[in-house]
Amino acid sequence: MSSLTLRLALRYVLARRRAMSMSLLGIVLGIAFFVVTQAQTSGFEAFFIRTILGTNGAIHISDRFQDLTGMVSKAEKDGSVKFVFNSREDARYVEGVESPDLLREALEEFPQPTGISEILEGSAVIDSGSRKHSTEVHGIRIEDHILASNLENQIIRGKVSDFAIDESACLVGSRVADRLRLQLGDRVMVRSGTESRQFRIVGVFETGVSQIDKKRIFLHHSAAKTLFGRGLGRTIFQLSIKKPEGAVELAHQMQLTLGHRVISWQEREKVWLEVFRALRASSAITVSSILLLSGLGIFNVFAIMVIEKTRDIAILRSMGFTPREVSAVFLWQGGIVLSAGIVLGCLTGFLATYGISKIPMRIRGIFSTDSFVVNWDGAHYLWAILIASLFVSIASWIPARRAARIEPAKIIRETI
Repeated sequence: MSSLTLRLALRYVLARRRAMSMSLLGIVLGIAFFVVTQAQTSGFEAFFIRTILGTNGAIHISDRFQDLTGMVSKAEKDGSVKFVFNSREDARYVEGVESPDLLREALEEFPQPTGISEILEGSAVIDSGSRKHSTEVHGIRIEDHILASNLENQIIRGKVSDFAIDESACLVGSRVADRLRLQLGDRVMVRSGTESRQFRIVGVFETGVSQIDKKRIFLHHSAAKTLFGRGLGRTIFQLSIKKPEGAVELAHQMQLTLGHRVISWQEREKVWLEVFRALRASSAITVSSILLLSGLGIFNVFAIMVIEKTRDIAILRSMGFTPREVSAVFLWQGGIVLSAGIVLGCLTGFLATYGISKIPMRIRGIFSTDSFVVNWDGAHYLWAILIASLFVSIASWIPARRAARIEPAKIIRETI
């Protein structure tokens, strides 16, 4: 009997080609738009995360907490002794890492870090001879910093190897170079406090993050130490880890263990992550309305069909069709339209996503890209299918339930 109900459902669908085609088109467009919008928003978010991980690392370790007495308290209950670590947000601290060698040894005991970079940072003024510009100096050991960042791939002019072999070498952000009209090989004067030193430009980097590209320059750690002297710079650590998504828990563990302020990339970039999350949710809700309208269209078509086919349903019932089998005829119709919509919608979404990824678009601000960034994730297709299935199932079930309740004897008596 199931094959008969399927054939009847297919015949009813083909009998109303125009109405069913409009409903099918709505499902196809709804699924396709859902996939495309989610691929774009999650793609830009993933690209942003890769940018900040490659620029500022997964974890930053900076200031040392000054007094631990207010942060660790002893609690006794039933004769047991427990230590409770309280919040350190309001604790007093000393800027920078005072004993970087000891802290590095402690960090190497953790299995998660894949790169540990000691950075001496401070403010300075770079003078090209004709122009001056305020900068943020990062003194690094290049072999360590490459492991904790993506600096090697961010250099757009010059080579890392040229920086590594020259103690007087300097890497500058792209917007710093543009502002001062710097070229490779140019010499600049960098001043901090009463100290000044000449450096040679050997590379220009671009992260895409405007606040970094227009402010940051890299010097050798030893050169920065000489430039800052005492009190003008502070030491921080930048870490890359095996699983960046676990940075929050690791940062909390390190903070309790090391006695220093430890910030994960999720906490550091919380505002932007919330923006991307809101955009993804907003686009999903907006596009889902297309699927909702498609479901309402199917509901209207089936509701009218039940009214028009009342006599046919009564005849089917009198021939031995059970209420469940009558209901199955309408559910099969919804299933046929839904199945076709899923196949065509996913295919359209895939092709549209691919086409959008090839559209040129230059973006500079929070990351750097010259085209739309998309994220190929099967979860986008799954969510689109689930939402479409939910709306179509409800739209099909209500008329099917009404059709199953039709009493054949009453309808036949009224039509005689």
